[in-house]
Amino acid sequence: MQLNLGTKIRELRRRDGRTQDNLAEALGVTAQAVSRWESSGSYPDMEMIPAIANYFHVSIDELFGYHDEREEKIKIILDNATKILTKQGFTMYQGSLSDDVEECINMLRAASEEFPNEPKILLKLAQALHMWGLNKYGGKGRPADSTGIIEYDSDSNAKNVFWQESIRVYEKLLKLNPSSEDREIAICQITPLYCRMGEYEKAKALANDQNTIIICKELLLPMATVGEEKARYQSERIMALLSNLRFAISESVAMRPAVSSSEYGRQILLSVIKLYETVFIDGRCGKWHWDIGHLYLTLAHYELDNDGSMEKVLNYFDKGFDHCKEYNRIYNEGEYQYSAPLISALPKIDKGDLAPFGDDFWGKQLRTFQKNIVEEIRKKSKYAECFE
Repeated sequence: MQLNLGTKIRELRRRDGRTQDNLAEALGVTAQAVSRWESSGSYPDMEMIPAIANYFHVSIDELFGYHDEREEKIKIILDNATKILTKQGFTMYQGSLSDDVEECINMLRAASEEFPNEPKILLKLAQALHMWGLNKYGGKGRPADSTGIIEYDSDSNAKNVFWQESIRVYEKLLKLNPSSEDREIAICQITPLYCRMGEYEKAKALANDQNTIIICKELLLPMATVGEEKARYQSERIMALLSNLRFAISESVAMRPAVSSSEYGRQILLSVIKLYETVFIDGRCGKWHWDIGHLYLTLAHYELDNDGSMEKVLNYFDKGFDHCKEYNRIYNEGEYQYSAPLISALPKIDKGDLAPFGDDFWGKQLRTFQKNIVEEIRKKSKYAECFE
């Protein structure tokens, strides 16, 4: 790589509109010396390399031509990790992941040693460890207290070595200078993990250190723009609020057995679905077909777990299946444009924009149903893909 040093110096000098005399004067050498460097007749002393890099405002790696090579290697590592982790799908529980994830963790550990300050590698490693910890040990819970909310069994979860490592990696990442997007993802993932491990004060301190919903970008951008841009951000604000409302209500219901086992709890989830269906009045829900499909599948489980009618269970499953299938179609085909009045300004979906369900999505779903329900589902040719 050193053989290209002179060429790189010449490229940077011309990029910045500097002469050989300018560079020579800044470095305290002769213009003839700079000329010899650029023609590869000689090379600068190693002690001078930091000063040259600083003069052109580049890293030493970039000066030697390592930058592009480094970025390409990081990209390959991240692409490989993403393929492994996303193919596991949305449905995870103890024992649900393949051994590929453990291999992915070892690959990312090695990468984090080679690139110790690369935020994206650290984020991917923390996520993989988070997933694998759930796969190996599950997320232990305790009986509800007087509030009726299930608590994490922090004594048990604190022994999860993968979650311990995941937290250390998240914390290292947050001490660096990650992009705002990577920082937000890390905060949203480490906060509940702190709670599972019994680190409540850390979780609260981190949460209190963030901006409030009142000044988040989704609420501010519609006020800061006009025309088509304003319309887009208004649409994104609606869906950001609706998605978070769905998550908040789903989690609150799930964490309260007295609610999730009641007709009241099921009606709440149906109300959320109705809100989605009202916003997407034309039925073209795009990536939010997944949210709605997940809600319907959750309702099927709640109905089943509480001795509900088979008719309702199968009805909820059918609607969940339709939404999930449409999501998968959009994932495979792309070229999808929203059209409902309030959200028509959202960007179109291109192929590759959505996350895949992952391997054996329907197999994982059906393994949580009773045998008689599975047999009823099997009878309809419509669901044949669930058994492939």
